[in-house]
Amino acid sequence: MPSYDYQCRSCGHTFETFQSMAADALVDCPSCEKPELRRIITGGAGVIFKGSGFYVNDSKAKGSGSASEGKAGKAAPAEAPKKSEQTRKAEKTAAT
Repeated sequence: MPSYDYQCRSCGHTFETFQSMAADALVDCPSCEKPELRRIITGGAGVIFKGSGFYVNDSKAKGSGSASEGKAGKAAPAEAPKKSEQTRKAEKTAAT
């Protein structure tokens, strides 16, 4: 629930209260009991998310292939396939 600041126009009493967003604004001052309250617009603290899972790097396992590739920008180059003994013999005979 958000908190709202109120100030009485009659006596100047200022206070903060927690209210549902669907609740009507308060009218009566708790100090002088006159219907002179006005809601003060403040900057507020904003929304604060606590706990894990609110950032992209929180949900990825450390050291996994996809996470490390994304950070580095490029995947490691693939190794050339090893030639079999039969392929080497065929290349050797073709070269002579």
